Amino acid sequence: MAFVIRLGLCWFALLALAGCQTNDFNAESYAELDQRYDVVIRRDVRSVPHVLGATDPDTAFGFAYAQAEDNWQLIEDAMPFYRGNSAVYSGMDGAVTDYLVKWLGLWETVHENYKWDLSPDTRAYVEAYADGLNFYAATHPDKVDESKLPVTAKDVVVGHMLRHLLFYGFDGVVREVNKAKRQRDISAPSDAVALPADAKEITLGGLPIGSNAFAIAPHFSEEGATRLAINSHQPTTGPVAWYEAHIQSKTGLNVMGGLFPGSPSISVGFTENIAWGATVNRPDLVDVYVLEVNPDNEYQYRLDGEWRDLERDEVDIKLTLWGFLPWTVSREVLASEHGPVLRTEHGTYAIRYAGMGELRQVEQWYRMNRATNFSEWQEAMAMKSFASFNFAYADKEGNIMFLHNSLTPRRDPRYDWSQYLPGDDSSLIWKETLGFSQLPQVVNPASGYVHSANQTPFNVTAEADNPKLEDFKPGHGFQMDMTNRAQRGLELFAELGPISEAEFSAIKHDKYYSPNTPYVSYLQQIADAQFSEPQLTQAQQLLASWDLGTDLENDAAALGTCVLLAAERDDDRSDHSGQQIAELLGGCVAKLMAAFDRIDPPWGEVNRHVRGELNLPVAGGPDILRAIYGRGLEENGYLTNVAGDGLYYLVSWEADGTQKVQGIHQFGSATLDEASLHYADQADDYAKEILHDPLFAEDVLSANLAREYRPGEE
Repeated sequence: MAFVIRLGLCWFALLALAGCQTNDFNAESYAELDQRYDVVIRRDVRSVPHVLGATDPDTAFGFAYAQAEDNWQLIEDAMPFYRGNSAVYSGMDGAVTDYLVKWLGLWETVHENYKWDLSPDTRAYVEAYADGLNFYAATHPDKVDESKLPVTAKDVVVGHMLRHLLFYGFDGVVREVNKAKRQRDISAPSDAVALPADAKEITLGGLPIGSNAFAIAPHFSEEGATRLAINSHQPTTGPVAWYEAHIQSKTGLNVMGGLFPGSPSISVGFTENIAWGATVNRPDLVDVYVLEVNPDNEYQYRLDGEWRDLERDEVDIKLTLWGFLPWTVSREVLASEHGPVLRTEHGTYAIRYAGMGELRQVEQWYRMNRATNFSEWQEAMAMKSFASFNFAYADKEGNIMFLHNSLTPRRDPRYDWSQYLPGDDSSLIWKETLGFSQLPQVVNPASGYVHSANQTPFNVTAEADNPKLEDFKPGHGFQMDMTNRAQRGLELFAELGPISEAEFSAIKHDKYYSPNTPYVSYLQQIADAQFSEPQLTQAQQLLASWDLGTDLENDAAALGTCVLLAAERDDDRSDHSGQQIAELLGGCVAKLMAAFDRIDPPWGEVNRHVRGELNLPVAGGPDILRAIYGRGLEENGYLTNVAGDGLYYLVSWEADGTQKVQGIHQFGSATLDEASLHYADQADDYAKEILHDPLFAEDVLSANLAREYRPGEE
């Protein structure tokens, strides 16, 4: 983040020699933790863990152990990030995130409120989960770095808090504030209505995250079934790639689905009675205030006509330089009544963001996992501990729902909150957010379907059933844009319904761009252009013949997707000059010629699903319902699938109440072990769109068990 530029200028002037980090992990004290818990881990034929405990904490202990078996390095590597001591291990590169954690005061929040904000059963559950990780570490000393241990329940809580901020783009606002020049005007009160701008794409590690989730009610199904597609898009590898598991206790917990390694609960998934999928939404949840600083005292700012003192603190950033030299840097952190404060060369800014002081994300996930019906699931959602995420829901009783979940601030409608705000007026420091019932949502619509694909919450079903924009204020900051996946999905639902089970699956695997998607208009601009170069004319003709599809044999998809990706990144989609269009098209032609010596390679030669020695053709593409985001054309000579469709499920309750689930993982349950049989055992079926029974039902699971063991007995 840019604010480290200022930090870096004076970094070495502040260095102070520190002692070596002490290690308080005593393996012997954790090696018998298994005796406290009654749990077994059952691995099915695909090595997916099905964890069964006597109680929920028993299950959490076993769940942690199973995750550690498959994902230990990912879990261990995340600990310094959550604790704000990454720089101890990665040097100066980690100092930025360390400062962010300390600047936001995440650990102060947890230390002060952990006991009071989390229920006793949630604390017991998360503490048992931490025990499971520590037990694994104690019994596998050759695989762990003891300096990062022990893991605590508070580590898990802070991890959820920090990761959640990144999912709605908080870090992007901080980067913007710290650019060389101020990026936005200061809003003034006005009677004019300021409409929200189109939301920007959110990425993690530079990779796009999006997602699809859609549901149909029985009357929209030819078979009278209730169906839900759970299709959250993430990077295919790394700490936020989907991991599949099934957790169950003899006291009522029974849920299966996807999670990120290090999470004690299922994030998207299903029980016997309910199911839900999540998609990223992008409401305006961060506000920047420009503070007027006292020219006679840099630690005072003006508020309501008075000079107020900034809160000041010193935080220590521990580093290891050159891989061996321990140092400690003390840095100042500031806060105002608005929130944490940043000083830059062009001003002093306070940042207020949704979810400040909120640590109950881990509890809400747990409550959602334990919900047995629509009412209980809604009660869990009404906790409103998540700052963002849309949810699509379906259940055995035939209920379906779309929820634009967000901690949407109640803001003064006279101001344009997409700009910066004056920091001298306390009435602009919002304290409340919209209540659960006041959020955009659709419950059991007459249309019979809901479809969420990172679009505006005002276009998720048939027009008559959509939430009404006029019921909300511009200051709420809801996004207004449509993705291709949203546009295309809604077109298919409107065209086809009622739909069969096969058609429901076909919508999830659809491989086309909609002609009504805004950035597809670039193709018309190319069609209308005049080119003097024969190669550009050839490319123009190829695009004119393109059916907007991304099937394996499509010979225009490579050129077409290249053009559309460039168009999507263009903030101004108005008409461009002939030279601009020629440069855009010429760039795509050059890339394809360099990689394939032709501009029309079949899409299956270009778009690949790679894992170990496997290199498979895969259909679909960027912002397609069959979402595949490829990278590395210049390096590899083909696009490697790096994000998009990962673990996904099609969940149904048939007319007689029978549950049917089909799903697939992008690779397999062995996320890190290249020698494992399960490192890529699902990759071929994933590429071919062949789904499996996830073996959730006990009778099916029992017939497909590979092994059963207690933690520590494998």
